[in-house]
Parts: sequence; structure tokens; C-alpha cells
Amino acid sequence: MIRWDYIRTMKYKLYTTSSKAWDGMLQEIRRATKSIYMEMYIFLNDTQTTHDFWGLLIAKAKAGLDVVIIADSFGSASLSNKDIKALRSAGAEFIYFSHWLRHTHRKILIVDDKIAFLGGVNIDEKIRHWHDLQIKLEGRVVKPLLQSFAHAYKKVGGRRDSILKHTRLFLVKKIKSWVTDNFYSTNKIYYLNNYYRTRISSASKSIKIVTPYLLPPRWLLACLDNARLRGVKIDIIIPQDTDIKALNKINYVNACRLSALGINFFLSPSMNHAKVMIIDDAEGIIGSPNMDVVSFNINMEVGVFFSQKDLVNDLCRIFEHWKNEAKYFVAPFDKLRLLDRIMIKTFKIFYPIF
Repeated sequence: MIRWDYIRTMKYKLYTTSSKAWDGMLQEIRRATKSIYMEMYIFLNDTQTTHDFWGLLIAKAKAGLDVVIIADSFGSASLSNKDIKALRSAGAEFIYFSHWLRHTHRKILIVDDKIAFLGGVNIDEKIRHWHDLQIKLEGRVVKPLLQSFAHAYKKVGGRRDSILKHTRLFLVKKIKSWVTDNFYSTNKIYYLNNYYRTRISSASKSIKIVTPYLLPPRWLLACLDNARLRGVKIDIIIPQDTDIKALNKINYVNACRLSALGINFFLSPSMNHAKVMIIDDAEGIIGSPNMDVVSFNINMEVGVFFSQKDLVNDLCRIFEHWKNEAKYFVAPFDKLRLLDRIMIKTFKIFYPIF
């Protein structure tokens, strides 16, 4: 059994835009001496003018490093066969995650088994200037993330034992920071849905959430409703205008529904792709899941939760900055259009299936 001391602090850095996160990721890839593991929902080769991930990964693979990339076949569908062949010819292992319905929505980079990035940041030119949140971690907390990546690698048919061995690690439960995902092999305490349900249900003062897309499953709606009945203040930041126009109406209708419960909404003026939750200003989670039924019920997701005081405080400051930039949402209950009223009633009928 592999054990280590209780983690009191961990080294971290937060990035609040895609381009800043890319800067940090490329810096560590350049420094890599042994291995580079990446799992991305969207991984395209169109950022090379300023952030040449493809060229650097090819160079590292040719230099003999262990380079392994898992990309979602839907999110990264516009990748050319020429680009993939160039990676593989250099010695890198490139694998598509392909499932008719389920996707890997995770955004992970692990360098030399000791430095990791995760959060909401994909690699795609169109998202360069988006607000987002990516965390860089160093130290022992990277071990459970390695284990999570190893499970994903095994799921897509990977065979390198240097990676698969991490699936066999036994990790201690009591730890200041931990990785939560939605693999069926995950300890039930750290299973993604269970984590959100437990933490929201235990909140006594405040819940702060950032999500680009708002379509929560029924159980999450119930948890938020119960929290409001306990007097918990809930603030949620969503974009005023998302990158997926069809979801703007869904965000609007659900904001109206949840506003009726006493939940406060703030509309960010620019696209904010971050996925954040803070409980009682004492515990936070940063990861890949949106507050929608797809993230909680179908896709593969990952997050890191923590109660380290300085990290939680930094996250709270970022949240308040984004909140101050946003516009407070006032639901026009008396002026809702007939179509919006029909959509709300329809959601109420079909939500129980989730």
C-alpha cells in the first residue's frame, strides 16, 4: 500500500483565461524530461501562431519522452489525419475516446508525474480570450489525478504499464486535497455526483457557482432548493451570451426557474467557461463538469476539491471579481413570454427522468 502524510499545503497556481493557462501548460511541457500525459475534450492544432502545442509535443516525442494524448472524437473531430500522423510518427501515442453517446469532457495535463493542470480549458483558437479557470498543481496531490488519467487510458485501450500501474495504487482517504471523477471504480465518497450532493447538502452559509451552461439534473435542483430553505445564500454566475446560441434560451429559462427559489444570478458580459463551486467560503472545487445533465449523467469528468485556506481565498477573490463585472439578473416573472412559460412547464414535466 502506498501512503503518505496528510497534506497541509499544496503548491498551486490559478489561471483565469484560456491564453494564460496555455502559457503555463506550454512552459511545463518545455521543461518536461520524462513524460507528458494529456486528456482533452477539444484538442485542435490551430493555436500554433502563439501556442504551438503540436510542434512542441512532436519535438518532445522525438526526444524520447513518453507522450500520450487522449482526445475526444467528437470535441476534436476537426483534427486532420495529417496532424495525427505527424504525432504518431514522432513516437507519441494518440488515442481517440470514441463512444456513440458518452464523451471525455476532461481537460488534463500531467508532466513528469509531478505537475498537473486541470479545469475547463480546451485547446482551440476560438476560446483564446474566454474567461475560464485552470489550476496547476504540484506535489503528492498529482498522484490521484495520475490514477484517474490511468483509468481513462485503460478505458480507451491503452497498454503501457508505466501508466496502467497507477490504476492499481491504493490512496489514503483523509487528505486535504483530492480528485473526484465519475468512473464507476471511484470510491463512492469521491464519486462526482455524490460529492456535489453531499457538499451542497452540508452548506450552512453560502454556495457560489460558476458554470457556462445551466441545465442541472433533478437531484441537483432539489439540493439547491433545500439549501435555500435552510437559509443558505446561493450566487451563480453564467454568461449572458454563450458560444452555443441554442443554450442561451435554456440558461435563461433555468435562471428564471431558480430565481423563483431565491437563488441569485449574475450574467457575465463575456464568455465565461469556468466550472467552479465554493461552499461556505471554506471548500472549493475546480474541474470540468458543467451544471448540466450531460456532465453529471453521461460524460467523463474530473475535478479537484480542497479546503486549503489560501487557495479557497484566492478562488473567492476570483469569484467576487467576476461577480462585480457581471450584471445582476432580475427574472421578469410577470413579463415572461408565452413560449418561455411553456418551456418552464415542459422542463418541470421532464426533469424527473434525470
